[in-house]
Amino acid sequence: MDLAERLMEELDCRVAFEIPIFGGIPVPESCVMTWIIMGVLVLVSIILVRRMKTVPTGTQCLLEIGINWLNNFFLEILGPKGKKYLPILETLIIYIGISNVIGLFGLRPPTKDFNVTVALALISIILIQYCGIRERGIKGWAKSFKEPMGLMLPMNLLELIIRPLSLCMRLFGNVLGAFVVMELVKLIVPIGVPLVLSFYFDVFDGLIQAYVFVFLTSLFMSEAMEE
Repeated sequence: MDLAERLMEELDCRVAFEIPIFGGIPVPESCVMTWIIMGVLVLVSIILVRRMKTVPTGTQCLLEIGINWLNNFFLEILGPKGKKYLPILETLIIYIGISNVIGLFGLRPPTKDFNVTVALALISIILIQYCGIRERGIKGWAKSFKEPMGLMLPMNLLELIIRPLSLCMRLFGNVLGAFVVMELVKLIVPIGVPLVLSFYFDVFDGLIQAYVFVFLTSLFMSEAMEE
């Protein structure tokens, strides 16, 4: 199978199974993987917070360090008003990070499905606009489309499409680009090098993409909340 055929197979939305109602509802593999990730995260969260101590030690200490880092990261961008949005932003970065990393274990990352990246981008843009409406009111939010001058109204409205599209394509393109690079490397050097690069693309690059996605989302949220 040549690279073009492998690429088309990778782009194909794989169906895991069908729900036998209404003539059969196909359930994509990416959806099943998302359910698995959600289940694992819920289970791990229950285990980690089951025996919390006043003075953290061991695993609890590492957990609190990680959560504090995420809290500080987002609050530096959003300010005090952004505290209420921390749970959803931290959930997004953890989900996207794990989705990208599971390729290291031979599983297909949900973010390789264009539909998943589109859904994530829509969640991001809805959250951004919600922040603007909640913090500035409907009138203030509507007036923001005419800033800094009325002539910018068409461009500002166009951003409602451009921003989610850029978030979607950036995430999907990087995940797909990593696959193409890995396939080319396997054709040239089939032993040794692919293992090292696989670790880079599945771990380092995957986590970077999760970071960039939520960073841009929080940055746009900060802009939407500005008076």
